[in-house]
Amino acid sequence: MSLRMAKSPLFFGQRHPRYTLALAALVIGAYWLFFSSPSPPTPVIYKNNHELQTRLDREERKYRAMLPQRQELITKYGPTPAQLVMFPPDQDPWPPYTVWDFFPPIYNCPHELDRLGALGDGGKWMCGLSRIEDKPNCVIYSFGVDSSYSLEATLLQSTRFCEVWIYDSTKGDSAKSQIPRSLRHRAHFAKVALGASDRHGAGDEPKTWTLKSLMTENGHSHIDFIRMDVEGWEWETFRGIIRDFTLERMTPPQGAGGGGADGDAPGAAAGQWAVHEREGVLPFGQLQIELHVWNQRFQDFLEWWQLLEASGLRPFHNEINLVYANYNRHSGVELAEYSFLNVRGENAFIRDYVPETPELDHREHEHAAPNA
Repeated sequence: MSLRMAKSPLFFGQRHPRYTLALAALVIGAYWLFFSSPSPPTPVIYKNNHELQTRLDREERKYRAMLPQRQELITKYGPTPAQLVMFPPDQDPWPPYTVWDFFPPIYNCPHELDRLGALGDGGKWMCGLSRIEDKPNCVIYSFGVDSSYSLEATLLQSTRFCEVWIYDSTKGDSAKSQIPRSLRHRAHFAKVALGASDRHGAGDEPKTWTLKSLMTENGHSHIDFIRMDVEGWEWETFRGIIRDFTLERMTPPQGAGGGGADGDAPGAAAGQWAVHEREGVLPFGQLQIELHVWNQRFQDFLEWWQLLEASGLRPFHNEINLVYANYNRHSGVELAEYSFLNVRGENAFIRDYVPETPELDHREHEHAAPNA
């Protein structure tokens, strides 16, 4: 009689080895998660760039070495500023320049360079966003927003503590809908125009405030980033800003032979401004501005630009407004976006800092701002 051996029953692990391995990994992972001691966080050196001052000094020397080249170009095609036109006509001798060739943004940003906001019209170039992404008490002003809020929304999304004051002569609180709801507690709106003098009485329209008055009203002593698009009023407005915050140095214009922001260090090639250098510090770290050169004369533009240079502003990027040029082909390339770094003072883009972390307040709160 033949006998058959009885088969031993298979355990679950023998039947499904892959499931068993997965289950074991899950158990081990859960044990490590719940019972292992958390390791201390890695210490971070906050906003400390040992090469920053070296980079700034190098860029300042390079920028001042460019100034004689500008004068040579003026002499070549002028020979005086009054004899130059913004955009030479299409006729003999066809001088190969436009106004923008005299004002190159050759001062390199010492940090990362980003284009923030929407592609096309609305996006802007910024130097060193990382310098303010965790900065407490970060303040941003934006003038002349029109219908594009992509830059302001991106700045709010990219930073923890920055608050944005948005001013437009045609829009007030109704513009809040353009900012994501979760970020609106850090955005403030007012129907206000920026100007060289205060005109915001009962009968004034539009209500016009100077930058100095707005800062006083809001309780601000410094602005980290300013965006400005005031449709041709930038010439008068910025002269007023420079007048309010700086003083003319009571010495004649002289060779700008310096490696530092104020021209005190030796080593730079001689440059020259036709205006007196200014004493004092403009109240912002970075400026993004659209220039509208409608009906501007070259000598007036040059004098205005040199006021900015003599007050410590250095251009690090520009972007010609080709959308406008496309629809106004008869008039030349009259609009250009320029980004400037303020190389004076102690702003976050030129000085390292170790801030205290403020308590986060996610409640809706009101900040002082001029009413419409």
